[in-house]
Amino acid sequence: MRRATIVLAAVAATVMTLLSGCAEGEKSGAAGAGADEVRLDYAYYNPLSLVIRDQHLLEKSGAKVTWVFSAGSNKANESLRANAIDVNSTAGSAALLAKANGTPLQSISVYSKPEWTALVVAKNSPITSVAELKGKKIAATKGTDAYFTLLQALQTAGLTAKDVEVTNLQHADGKTALERGDVDAWAGLDPYMAQTRQEQGSRLLYRNANFQTYGVLNARADFITQHPDRVQTVVNAYEQARVWALEHPNELAQLLATESKTSLDVARETLERTVLKVDPVPGEVQRAVLTPIVPIIVADGDVRSKEAAETALGALFEPKFAQQALR
Repeated sequence: MRRATIVLAAVAATVMTLLSGCAEGEKSGAAGAGADEVRLDYAYYNPLSLVIRDQHLLEKSGAKVTWVFSAGSNKANESLRANAIDVNSTAGSAALLAKANGTPLQSISVYSKPEWTALVVAKNSPITSVAELKGKKIAATKGTDAYFTLLQALQTAGLTAKDVEVTNLQHADGKTALERGDVDAWAGLDPYMAQTRQEQGSRLLYRNANFQTYGVLNARADFITQHPDRVQTVVNAYEQARVWALEHPNELAQLLATESKTSLDVARETLERTVLKVDPVPGEVQRAVLTPIVPIIVADGDVRSKEAAETALGALFEPKFAQQALR
């Protein structure tokens, strides 16, 4: 009986050792599989992200990829802040706002110079000027270029956000609210803006390409420090996607139409307002566009202080990855 007990104990010990070894092996395998993992977003407002995802450019470079959809710059920053992704794509103004409010990110590349937002009114709206928006209800997605374009547009007519009623809606919901008549105007975003113009006859009330703050890639500071090779892989893929996109405009339009579930004409209009042939190195050009945004976000109460916004702008750009990609 005693001998049987000893044998059973030995067998149990052996089994536990084997199980432990399997567990360690699985753990090591998981670590190995995740060694080159990159988590990043894709978005309809970022055509190059659609190319990279569709053509598996990162996977072809050996990366294990997790894609997360961003409905807007604000959602992209939420994902980055929550450590759900490592790299996101936003408007420059959204990156500045996030950094000023404590999100540890840096802009590592420029993917486009779009005119992706304008103030939009319904087809039969009596409103014909920004000044006539006083007292009106306007849909906008706070924390995005659309919202900051709205604030700058209001300034041109001597108005502020306090002179209108801003309804904070995600971009697609803002389009729906405009079409239903729930709001008087909408700070739109393509491709939804092109879609409502073509399909519902909505009018672009106010446009100003100079208010757009570029499309930028951002990465968490810890990811940049710990995995510069992965950051470089992402930026390299973006440059590869840019070359393809510029050489295949028709295929790019079809890809955008398919992904966004819009018509080919809507996709084409969107891309007509999206300049992809830009210098990918973030720096002084973007700083010059963002500098006028600082007093606007301070006055609107979007940041803790003017000092926080200015400090964030001073430390926002990390150009070395885009510089290397060009080489």
